[in-house]
Amino acid sequence: MISKTYRINMKELLPIGSVVMLKGGNKRVMICGRIQTHVETGKTYDYCACYYPEGIINPRELFLFDNEDIDQVYFVGLQDVEEFRFRGFIEKSLRNWKRKRTTAKTTVLKIEN
Repeated sequence: MISKTYRINMKELLPIGSVVMLKGGNKRVMICGRIQTHVETGKTYDYCACYYPEGIINPRELFLFDNEDIDQVYFVGLQDVEEFRFRGFIEKSLRNWKRKRTTAKTTVLKIEN
């Protein structure tokens, strides 16, 4: 069976469980987290992902990347009312964080539910 690939408007965050190919990649990855900060550099990324279909075998082998690093979307994860609410919350929090970040040198993104 041939997999369908999708080119989608990447203005919104993809849901958990989405399967993508990164630019320059040769293996698909599955999104398992959003808005992740690299511990050593402090840089915040849109996503973290693990190999697909293997899943998280070693937590040190997770990939951090942003929307613009995605080449192809193979599968879009579950989108239900809970996902849309949470995604809206994340996007609102990110807008506030980015606005505050431009006025302060250091800001911590705090997501509370």
